[in-house]
Amino acid sequence: MNKIEVKCLASKGAVMPCYKTQGAAGADVCALLTEPVTIEPGAFAMIPTGLFFEIPQGYEIQVRPRSGLAAKNGITVLNTPGTIDSDYRGELKIILINLGKEAFVVKNGERIAQIIVSPVTLASFTITDSLSDTSRGEKGFGSTGV
Repeated sequence: MNKIEVKCLASKGAVMPCYKTQGAAGADVCALLTEPVTIEPGAFAMIPTGLFFEIPQGYEIQVRPRSGLAAKNGITVLNTPGTIDSDYRGELKIILINLGKEAFVVKNGERIAQIIVSPVTLASFTITDSLSDTSRGEKGFGSTGV
């Protein structure tokens, strides 16, 4: 298990990330709000969490939607998956978008997303004038079937 240092504004009501089951890959994160935020259909909002992370070099935190919010309300994370880099020290804020048909109210302490700690593989990019051939070639979207 990786150790992640977390500055948590618990005195203001922030909640530490939490794995809800033994087999959970994602730890739930909660909203830290002074008042509820209403997200109208088609709109998005940046929701603070009161959490700040010290992520070890060579790792990232990925921010992903909660399946229950998506299935029941059409609420998802706009930049899925969001990446929190190891050198970022600011507050984790979640960009929620309402793809549902009704306004959604985000309340203080509500579980709004999940985070996954993941290793990062860096690449060395080099310029070339040609690439190797493959059977797929330049065929793109839908070229292998629906």
